[in-house]
Amino acid sequence: MEALLPKGSLPGLHAAQMQAVLSLLLPCLLAQVWLVPGSTPGLRSPEAQAGLETLPTPRAQTESSEGARVLQEDEGPPWLTADWQKLSGETSNLGFSLLRKISMRHDGNVVFSPLGLAWAMAALTLGARGQSRAQLETGLRLQALNQTLPAVNQTRPPRLPALFKQLQESLSHNPELGLTQGSFAFIHEDFDVKETFLNFSKRYFDMECVTINFRNASQAKGLMNHHINKETQGKIPKLFDEINPDTKLILVDYILLKGKWLTPFDPVLTETDTFYLDKYKAVKVPMMYRAGKFASTFDKNFRCHVLKLPYRGNATMLVVLMGRIGDHLALEDYLTTDLVDTWLRNMKTRKMEVFFPKFKLDQKYKMHELLKQMGIRRIFSPWADLSDLSVTERNLKVSKVLQRAMIEVDEEGTEAVAGTLSEITAYSMPPIIKVDRPFHFIIYEETSRIVLFLGRVVNPTLL
Repeated sequence: MEALLPKGSLPGLHAAQMQAVLSLLLPCLLAQVWLVPGSTPGLRSPEAQAGLETLPTPRAQTESSEGARVLQEDEGPPWLTADWQKLSGETSNLGFSLLRKISMRHDGNVVFSPLGLAWAMAALTLGARGQSRAQLETGLRLQALNQTLPAVNQTRPPRLPALFKQLQESLSHNPELGLTQGSFAFIHEDFDVKETFLNFSKRYFDMECVTINFRNASQAKGLMNHHINKETQGKIPKLFDEINPDTKLILVDYILLKGKWLTPFDPVLTETDTFYLDKYKAVKVPMMYRAGKFASTFDKNFRCHVLKLPYRGNATMLVVLMGRIGDHLALEDYLTTDLVDTWLRNMKTRKMEVFFPKFKLDQKYKMHELLKQMGIRRIFSPWADLSDLSVTERNLKVSKVLQRAMIEVDEEGTEAVAGTLSEITAYSMPPIIKVDRPFHFIIYEETSRIVLFLGRVVNPTLL
């Protein structure tokens, strides 16, 4: 499986009149499943050979028009609030864990979507069984949620996909947020996919099925790139560089977010300034400026400033700036939803001056390597059980999980420290916050508190 992740004002206009555009390309996640060459039909997993039982999967049942309304906001079941909090918290903690895994590989710029990755993995649970499914749910820390709902009009949908569906509907009902989500199933012309999988995928992930001849790799690549380029509004013109001719099914989940800063920066006030990479190196960057009321806090334990930069549509960028240059990597070992919640509870709004650099990031990660480290291994092995996906008995496995994310931050919005002359004083919030050294950012939706985007900016002049 592969996963992609899913990205001036006119002269003379006052800053308050300027239209600000947030274009954040969160991950488009892609899942690629193919027939394992040379696999033996009778091959049994180590767990099967040891006599371990596998977990049962929910039975597919006929969907009624009333059943499709199970999770409408005005008739949500009593567990909805608690489960939403669980989904939000665990998905966000998944993001912080992945950030730590990525940091073990490199200490440069980082950008990815925890929600995008969880979205693709949740879609895959519809086709997985036994230990393959159990590892997915455990790795996502959501195993307790993927039970079946109480029967409602003869419908028993899986809980986890239903929660993601409810989240999608909640986000899409906010026009100012400008969130677009969708899914593709590129299916090889002779590969039989279970009707139940297709129905649930359409119901919960709004999946569009497209028949492809993967044996003609060049044609398949062109067709898939065309579909994805169109649906992501040109943000991903070329997702696939090559296609394995043994591919049977590719699932692509994309998330495209367009929006606006609640209060844009005035481009007239943007000036070239110094950004300190470390104690010895610095670069010149376009530094934005805005004076006004900001919500912020100072964490005495970690000696960091936390600043809220709100978007229209009930979303926020949380900027975390360490007091001393070089301390940003140490903070990542302690990032959790509990810590972020503590920061948010301690926020105070006051008049301040903020300097914030413009930057653009474009990152791609091999998430399957990170997922294996987190215990999700079965779906990548010859013992993967994806029997809820295929009609015919075939030994299928997930090949890759790739994620690509792009984000551009400027005066209008997001299109997805000893560094100063004097060290920032602890125990008090300065009237000026100048983000002129490495920092972290967290973009989240305010109502659900789910993290849409997570990143680290070490050098804003590099992608």
